[in-house]
Amino acid sequence: MLKNIEPSKIYSITSKAPKYVFYIFLIILSIGLLEALILSPKDYIQSHSVRIMYVHVPSAWLSLGIFSVIGILSIIILIFKNKNLSLITKSLAPSGFVFSIIALVTGSIWGKPTWGTWWAWDPRIVSMLILGLFYLMYLISWRIFENKSYASNVTSIIAIFGMINLPIIKYSVVWWNTLHQPASVNLLSGSSIHHSMLVPLAIMTAAFALFSILIFLMKYNTELIKIKNKGLNRL
Repeated sequence: MLKNIEPSKIYSITSKAPKYVFYIFLIILSIGLLEALILSPKDYIQSHSVRIMYVHVPSAWLSLGIFSVIGILSIIILIFKNKNLSLITKSLAPSGFVFSIIALVTGSIWGKPTWGTWWAWDPRIVSMLILGLFYLMYLISWRIFENKSYASNVTSIIAIFGMINLPIIKYSVVWWNTLHQPASVNLLSGSSIHHSMLVPLAIMTAAFALFSILIFLMKYNTELIKIKNKGLNRL
């Protein structure tokens, strides 16, 4: 059924969404920045440098989450050859790549006052770097292969192999002796982080999620316009 969706019908819906998502994003981001930079307390050890967490952690979470979605959809794409899902994964990748870069850069900035170094060959850091490289390979593959069906297959394989790295990122702090502390936020067993820091962290995560949706919609709409300009009535 999804194979026969008309791009014009999809675009008529998705073209209106970015404006509303953008306004909601600005509101949530403003509240999040107020909470993170002013209302939340400084850490008794790390002082104000802990505020980098409100950018670093949501970026890491979203880069992992987006790649997980891309990987799962890629399995479906390889099985059912669904072109609409290929457009969705292609449109999700840019924001995921941006968040992986932000996570690495803010982690480096946070690491300097905390660990005394900009970079360490820490399992968590290295595995996040590998995730960024998988994103990069994924995006480049869409660029270099002119045959879109072939590009869809190649990028799907890259995403599926990249999923192997996701549990390594998640459990690196358990499997190896790393500079990173174990997870402070756990939905199942409770969180060790104080609510005064958990609230702004949650709000900033919501803001970043809205930003990723905004980037996705802009990219997805661009892809739909390209299809319409080619005169294709079906995906």
